[in-house]
Amino acid sequence: MRILVTGGAGYIGSHTVLELLDAGYDVVIADNFVNSKPAALDRLCTLASKPFQFEEVDLTDAAATDALFQKYPIDAMIHFAGLKAVGESVQLPLEYYRNNLTSTFNLLISMQKHGVEKFVFSSSATVYGDPVSVPIREDFALSATNPYGRTKLMIEDMLRDVSIAQPDMRICLLRYFNPVGAHISGKIGEDPNGIPNNLMPYIAQVAVGKLPALRVFGNDYPTPDGTGVRDYIHVVDLAKGHVAALKKLESGAGVYTYNLGTGVGYSVLDMLHAFEKACGKTLPYEIVARRPGDIAACYADPEKAASELGWRAEFGIERMCADAWRWQSQNPNGFEG
Repeated sequence: MRILVTGGAGYIGSHTVLELLDAGYDVVIADNFVNSKPAALDRLCTLASKPFQFEEVDLTDAAATDALFQKYPIDAMIHFAGLKAVGESVQLPLEYYRNNLTSTFNLLISMQKHGVEKFVFSSSATVYGDPVSVPIREDFALSATNPYGRTKLMIEDMLRDVSIAQPDMRICLLRYFNPVGAHISGKIGEDPNGIPNNLMPYIAQVAVGKLPALRVFGNDYPTPDGTGVRDYIHVVDLAKGHVAALKKLESGAGVYTYNLGTGVGYSVLDMLHAFEKACGKTLPYEIVARRPGDIAACYADPEKAASELGWRAEFGIERMCADAWRWQSQNPNGFEG
């Protein structure tokens, strides 16, 4: 079975490609390196259990997207590609809508044209907005508080509509919580452009000396230590969830929706102190004002994925931090060395 993996050179995509290859799938990666580096593909080649194909393509180009389906007999698709920074999306809403929606639209048109019926979508816990309670179940009300989150929710709506119009479609919506960590080899990991938006790579860059101190946004939330609580999931566990989702699509048509998280919430300071243990040093931090739009706590109820996919996250906070530190310490400048 040949899987088209859009955004397959990126952080989550690259780890998923390795798991797909290990599971025996053939893989075609489509990426334009907006959120990834060509060097990631070189590293993937050294880690992969078998060869894969790669095409550099901008999925907002309908003709270029369709050419992928003309060149390769695609059996299923995992769609990671997209712009992904919450803060940037507030500054550049039209670019987020143009890129994330147009690329998905083009892929769905080509899938319909070429008879491809299996689609796994990289969604996000942002579609829950500010949840009324935790842990968060898949049947909670959906909303979004920023353009990035709205693109995820709009694409989910698009896919639900397509499923009604094309009842043979098999769609899986995977709502991630907070992916962290890296491959155990230390050869691939998260390499953000500029100053990291996410907590773990920010802490890692403080630990390696690239950034002076962690800025903790607020310590007056109604949480055990006053800092925000999130569900962090090891990227390898997340990647394995995509393999489980593909297998689920073999069971029949419809739209399947799953949270991919651990079900355990850790605060900002919990993560900082766990990383200190991994890297063996005390890391400086400063408390600053809350960020607008941040919520106090967000973590998953992962039981639906466990019961229907047979998937459950295996790695805890210690392994997440150890693997992230190995990647960052061996690659202080990311894929550039």
